[in-house]
Amino acid sequence: MHIPDGYLSPSTCAVLYAGAMPFWLVALKKVQRLLKTRFVPLISLVSAFCFVVMMFNVPLPGGTTGHAVGMGIAAIVLGPWASILAISVALLIQAVFFGDGGITCYGANCFNMAIVGSLVAWAVYRLVSGRTPLQSPRRVVAAALAGYLAINASALCAAVEFGIQPGLFHDPGGAPLYAPYPLSVAIPAMLIGHLSFAGLAELVISAGLVAWLQSANVSLLKLTAPGVEVEDELLQAPGWSALRWFWVGLAALMIATPLGLLAAGSAWGEWDADDFKKPETRQEIAAASHNMAPPENPPAGLERLGSIWSAPFPDYAPAFLKNKNFGYVLSAMFGTGLIIFICLLAGWISRLGESQSARQTR
Repeated sequence: MHIPDGYLSPSTCAVLYAGAMPFWLVALKKVQRLLKTRFVPLISLVSAFCFVVMMFNVPLPGGTTGHAVGMGIAAIVLGPWASILAISVALLIQAVFFGDGGITCYGANCFNMAIVGSLVAWAVYRLVSGRTPLQSPRRVVAAALAGYLAINASALCAAVEFGIQPGLFHDPGGAPLYAPYPLSVAIPAMLIGHLSFAGLAELVISAGLVAWLQSANVSLLKLTAPGVEVEDELLQAPGWSALRWFWVGLAALMIATPLGLLAAGSAWGEWDADDFKKPETRQEIAAASHNMAPPENPPAGLERLGSIWSAPFPDYAPAFLKNKNFGYVLSAMFGTGLIIFICLLAGWISRLGESQSARQTR
């Protein structure tokens, strides 16, 4: 679901950056006060979890792969606005350092997964769970539906963005300049895999973690419960030491990330320009696209923009490591470290700004 550079036209990317910007600004305003509290460790943990869980690829129909995002549990634990920022940070690290999702398409990827995913997950969870007690089994069902519907809403957005490209952007001969497949191919190609395996993975993660938190640390479910005094919950948010066993669990998940390499193939719509020139890969693209052959040549815009950014560790495979499995684990650790650093830096800047404002008012 990570749209690479070159699959969306520059104007489409600009529109989606503009569409994402108001949500980012509102989220920053709403989350700014959270960064002055003990809430920073929890945001760091959830963002890192989303980053790591996206490294676990699962096989999808048609020979492609997909993954969960963690948007369901992020929205349930953090609320929609903090979830938007947490997932956006994870997507930023993926795009800049690992080439997972494009730089030009970063706004689109955030709009689809961080914004639409978080808001849908939060709305569905609140609607289904209602005012039930935090330990109610109904909340587990609500979490399952929230995760499942959220990831499919995100996939639908990506499919529409892919599918409108050939009709809007093509050369004088009618050849597509960017994503080559129309809506009639893009929507089923994206949704069949997400309605099945990827959606089920998100469902299981969301429901499983909520069920576990109900017995392990139900306080982490309070922030999105109705009738809760949010300020009190922020002051009581768990600090770094209180979350140590969660970090241990995340570390175990990092060590297991090579399991994500077992799923063969690429995600639909994430082929690079050279793949369109290889006969065997062209067959795979056609098979994953309802037997509709790709264009004879790579789309010109895809070929031009596809190499606009060279990530230092593309595909989570540092060039200085020969062992791909170890490189995958190291990438998970490096990405998590960067997320923690960004969250700590944001918290420090927020507190610094508050202290400066306080001195100016004296």
